[in-house]
Amino acid sequence: MATQSVIRGKAYVMGDDIDTDQIIPAEYLKFSTSDPEERKFFGMYANSGVPAGQRGLPAGDVSFVPDGEFKSAFAVVVGGKNFGCGSSREHAPLAIAEAGAQVVIAEFYARIFFRNCVNGGYLLPCECETRLIDGEVSTGDECEVDIEAGTFKNITTGKSYTLKPLGDVKPIVDAGGVFAYARQEGMLST
Repeated sequence: MATQSVIRGKAYVMGDDIDTDQIIPAEYLKFSTSDPEERKFFGMYANSGVPAGQRGLPAGDVSFVPDGEFKSAFAVVVGGKNFGCGSSREHAPLAIAEAGAQVVIAEFYARIFFRNCVNGGYLLPCECETRLIDGEVSTGDECEVDIEAGTFKNITTGKSYTLKPLGDVKPIVDAGGVFAYARQEGMLST
């Protein structure tokens, strides 16, 4: 599932303390992650529990995935502080990825969400020291994330920001998760 080095697309902006129960509410955990026909429902319901004042900022009431659809128009999710807090729900990064997003950029993450992004091979969890959600990026802005250069550019405004280095995370996501990576590197037998 190798991630692209440069990801371009529209941004979807959310606030601080977005928790995993909001990203994918418990009522939607009934779907199977291994059945492709059911797995797509995680994308349909991604971010469906995020309150109106915390999603689709600055407008505050933009849905991540249109009603009745499985995919989102947004490739880049931008959050504030403590993104992915709450339950250790690996379905949260899966839901965002199933909807079509490839990267999440936040000030900082709940560590379990960060590891679930990586270990499942779902999303690249990038961190930016600049507080992007306070007017630097708006939902619908065209953006570009250059993973190798460590930059996030808001094409709509022309502003660029530095991302913290991902370290050894990208190869794991590229491989499709920690177990696929371990097999690929000969750490596990096939």
